[in-house]
Amino acid sequence: MDGLTEANLRALAGARSFERGLGYLDAVAGVDVGDARVTATVHGTERYEAELALDEPGGLAGACDCPYGLEGNFCKHLVALGLTVLARGDSLPRQRKAAQDRAHGLDAWLSGLSKDELLALLRDQIAEDRQLRRRLELRAANARGDLPAVRARVRELLDIGPFARYGYVEYADARAYADQAGQVLSALRALTGSGRAADAMVLAQEAMLLLAKALESVDDSDGRLMQIGADLADAHHDACRAARPDPEELAHWLAGHVLGEADDLTDIDPLDYEDVLGEPGMTALRRLAVEAWRGNRTGWAEKYLMERMAKAGGDVDAVIAVHAADLAPNGHTHLLIARELDGAGRPDEALRWAERGIRHTEDLATADTALIDYLSDRYTRANRLPEAVTLRRDHFAARRTLLTYRQLRAAAQAADCWQTEREEARTLLRTEANRRQNSRYDGPVLIDALLDDGDVDVAWQAATETGAHERQWRTLADQSRADRPADALDVYLRLAEPLTGQTGNAVYEQLVSLLLNIRDCHHHLNTPHEFTTYITALRTAQRRKRNLLRLMDERGL
Repeated sequence: MDGLTEANLRALAGARSFERGLGYLDAVAGVDVGDARVTATVHGTERYEAELALDEPGGLAGACDCPYGLEGNFCKHLVALGLTVLARGDSLPRQRKAAQDRAHGLDAWLSGLSKDELLALLRDQIAEDRQLRRRLELRAANARGDLPAVRARVRELLDIGPFARYGYVEYADARAYADQAGQVLSALRALTGSGRAADAMVLAQEAMLLLAKALESVDDSDGRLMQIGADLADAHHDACRAARPDPEELAHWLAGHVLGEADDLTDIDPLDYEDVLGEPGMTALRRLAVEAWRGNRTGWAEKYLMERMAKAGGDVDAVIAVHAADLAPNGHTHLLIARELDGAGRPDEALRWAERGIRHTEDLATADTALIDYLSDRYTRANRLPEAVTLRRDHFAARRTLLTYRQLRAAAQAADCWQTEREEARTLLRTEANRRQNSRYDGPVLIDALLDDGDVDVAWQAATETGAHERQWRTLADQSRADRPADALDVYLRLAEPLTGQTGNAVYEQLVSLLLNIRDCHHHLNTPHEFTTYITALRTAQRRKRNLLRLMDERGL
């Protein structure tokens, strides 16, 4: 209990969640105290189950099934539960002792019942609790080897009907459905453990299809069903290891599963089954992969299966054939092929494929930038510097961004021709700036390029002629405050003016930053009295904004 303190709750939750938790104190219900845990229901947007572990090695831990809690965060519901427990302070040890006594008393009472009395009690519970009845029916069917009954129970457990509203399981009901669906795993593992792995394998295959279909109509935001799908795949693999099915039949099922929609749920890798398939099964799987790919060379699943099998067999040419049959128009597939060839120690072929990718890209503006980078790097390492410059120049002409300008500059500097390339590049940017004056959200790229080159005076002239974005004006002013204080002052005053009509701490931070720069400009201009007049008038006009005035005081304004 030592770890449960208000300070620890605040530290674990953070200030925001802690403050929000204060508003949920009246929403905590059904507090249940155990030996080392306290659980309760907290009514928020939905009904959530919260649990605090009181005697963890770190002192305190918690779990909640709200969306924020499922991400591993200490949420407001846990704060509310913790504060509720603290408020009960002195009574908590008594509640814990009472809970222990009740548990011991229940165990002693059950131990004293006869077999008939226990059976009667259990039958009463089965009649009242449908979930318990289904679990026990499944165990009974397993025990007597009744496969049709087990299959029927599995279908019932995966049926969304009892949880769906208008055909869809909302988030509030998804956990209960997932808990029920999870019971299928226990049944499958029980079948495998009892020597009926072949039945478990077949039922696992059916269950994966049913769950994949159900997933289309369930809000699985917390990923519980996806995890159950992965667990089903593991249970199927374990059953196959134990049952040792016909390798070719298993290969057919694996190929069909990978090519079907259920694979989105389980993400089964057929190569994981190599220990079960053996060489006959792997041969069949390779044949099926080739047949599927030849039937649909552009299908994602077909390409994945074919590529996976080709890579497993070390057949680089087959991998290349898969990619080459469906080349992307932006050169991305050419890059994949080039990298495969590099990995196989065939760099000359890799370079030819990369160059082909550039030639086949109709518009370099849409080209995969990774392909451009790959080819430029190859040219540079081979000391083919003029070709690297040409590639970067063409890419810059197609995509006139600061990044492509920098890349052209780096290539041209390496080739000792930046002075010529720079003038041509700036001419392109100047033409674009004049044509699209004031239309770009971030301002003309020309100004960013000039600033990046360190040509501040030229950038000032360009901004004056073509217009600039506020961000660019701010950068110009920041870089010129000492040399052009009057110009910088005009910029800062213009940027500050609209902020004086806004509120919020973030706005106040921006405004105060500008005010400090305005003061610095007046210092360089030797006009501190003008700043005093300006700041006095501003304080008078903004006198109701206490946070702003406090921030100004802190910064000496």
